[in-house]
Amino acid sequence: MGIDSILTTCDSRGFGSVVFPVLGAGLMLSFPIAVVAKVLLEGIYTFQQQRTSSRPLTVRIVIHPDDHVSSEIFKSAQEEIHRNQVQESKRIVMLGKTGSGKSSLANIILGEDLFTANHSSVSGTATCQAETRDVSDRKITLVDTPGLFDTERSEEDLKPEILKCITECAPGIHAFLIVLKVETFSEQEQEVISRICEYFSADALKYGVVVFTFGDQLNEGMKIEEFISENPKLSDLVSSCGGRCHVFDNKYWNDNTLQNDYRSNRFQREELLKTIDKLTVKRNGKCYTNDLLQGVEREIQREEDQIKQSSPENLPPEEIRNQARRQVANRFLIELAGVATGALLGALFGIEALVRVVTMAVTQISQTKYQVMKRVKGSIVCKGSAGAVSATAVVVGGQAALAVGAAGGLVGGAIGHEAAQEAETVLDAVIKVGTALTEQRRNLIQSLEDTP
Repeated sequence: MGIDSILTTCDSRGFGSVVFPVLGAGLMLSFPIAVVAKVLLEGIYTFQQQRTSSRPLTVRIVIHPDDHVSSEIFKSAQEEIHRNQVQESKRIVMLGKTGSGKSSLANIILGEDLFTANHSSVSGTATCQAETRDVSDRKITLVDTPGLFDTERSEEDLKPEILKCITECAPGIHAFLIVLKVETFSEQEQEVISRICEYFSADALKYGVVVFTFGDQLNEGMKIEEFISENPKLSDLVSSCGGRCHVFDNKYWNDNTLQNDYRSNRFQREELLKTIDKLTVKRNGKCYTNDLLQGVEREIQREEDQIKQSSPENLPPEEIRNQARRQVANRFLIELAGVATGALLGALFGIEALVRVVTMAVTQISQTKYQVMKRVKGSIVCKGSAGAVSATAVVVGGQAALAVGAAGGLVGGAIGHEAAQEAETVLDAVIKVGTALTEQRRNLIQSLEDTP
């Protein structure tokens, strides 16, 4: 049994700690201690990367105090893993209100004008966009989002972008950059902070970094920490993010000859990257993840396998991955039609009840899809009156279903919109949606069982 399998078993049984003794390690099979260190530490690292539970689990390696050789070898192996963690590709998500300067900040971080910046109150980011570049010996993927926490955005506008963000971020996120402007905080800005705190779980905030733009608005000689201390809600948010905060100015701090390093974007970029490196090492290389992101990753991998099998030519891995992400996002947009955007945001950012219910929806949709595909050879006539029909979707009795292929097979069902409308709260909505999905799946499979 591998190290990660041992740890997974212990974790599932509720263990609070696991100890691996190194005394005599590998002697029976004559393994060099360096091999033992590498296998053990990499196994622990793999487990930490895949673990979704936030329940504390301590893993200890015990070495005899007189075994100085083993101690040095394990120390060296641990340092090598930390170096690899820093160099690994990192997925970083940028969040903030429309007009906060996210796109300009993304361009500063990646060192190229890849994101469209708009210096007005109208958002320059209409859709979720991801770009990957090498930055200071690090591979960085930045995901720029439209104003997910804007109070004026409609469900119709937000839902496709949330789903795209989820597929871009799977299987996990190394850091959230919560982008705010240096300005006098109005009631609207306070509301954005309140919404972020509402949707972010404590576990997600462990990966948060608060980044301010329009740094030139700071008083002469003032640092961002002093500005933060003047606003209690802001102080609480930064404190929840482990005190991690930085400041940039998209317009005035691009002069790299400035004597004051603090008011230099180049200096602040390096400090921000160091903060993310330290965060990665502190979390033992583990990115933020949950059951929803892991489930979406499995769906993406299934799509990748299908694309590889059906593609007439050898596509680059990056192109296969991008195609798979798009297909999964488009499918979920239809299949999760009844899930409120608030539920999707809460699930992405780790609100446990929402993760559980939305993950159940994704899982049951996937299960229904494969059971139906196995049983259906021709067209299925759904009960109920069709409200609208298009080339790709059939709306039946208030529920959306995806129609595919000449055979007319039913690929998957979405959750009833009526279930969400009856709810009084977001949590109540997703519970009703989950119940509706379970009932829908049971009825669909039963109808197939009854079909001669």
